[in-house]
Amino acid sequence: MAGEPRYRRILLKLSGEALGGSRDYGIDFAVVRDVVRQIKRVHELGVQVLLVIGGGNIFRGRDAAKGGLDRATGDYMGMLGTVINALALQDGLEKLGVAARTMTAIQMNQVAEPYIRRRAVRHLEKGRVVILAGGNGDPYFTTDTTAALRAVELECDVLMKATKVDGIYTADPVRDPSATKFRRLDYMEVLNRGIDVMDNTALTLCMDNGMPIVVFDLLKEGNLERVVLGDEIGTLVATPA
Repeated sequence: MAGEPRYRRILLKLSGEALGGSRDYGIDFAVVRDVVRQIKRVHELGVQVLLVIGGGNIFRGRDAAKGGLDRATGDYMGMLGTVINALALQDGLEKLGVAARTMTAIQMNQVAEPYIRRRAVRHLEKGRVVILAGGNGDPYFTTDTTAALRAVELECDVLMKATKVDGIYTADPVRDPSATKFRRLDYMEVLNRGIDVMDNTALTLCMDNGMPIVVFDLLKEGNLERVVLGDEIGTLVATPA
């Protein structure tokens, strides 16, 4: 696959569930290897790569709160889960010879750097992949919102939301075979339709700052590279054309 990248700085949002693969809990390292191989190919195109990783395969604070755990405590526990996932990705990238740094919104200097915007930019300029863990450091915010915030803050060209389906559909394509895929939507359409792509805070932040979102299937080999090169796969959420 050859060509000139459409995007020069990307933020890839990965859910913890994606790293869990078919497991109910924990990390599927075969999935990690597939993901880091795709990231390496994009990195070799000269694209600066940031990742925001969720922690749902380790712990979900919102679900724990339903069982009686204090919500803020649960969210902090979930943030720690994102660090576990980030370190797995960092190790996978380094094993492929790709320099990577994990930065966290919660300080834990023995295992990761604290998130500092200018330092993150410097890592990118030096050709390192930057993995952002710990959410934004505050409870009650999702990692989707963190992804939107960091994409805007770090002046990314696009926010790429990796999912297990190849875009946004009129209905769940697994349950409804007649569901059709949207090629493009504007932010207000997503909000008005109540489409579960990202939470409303994240979506509104992207809308207010003109940050395009590409929703695509990361588990299909080569898809990340195809999106970066400008192939129209998945669904683009952006301002009206």
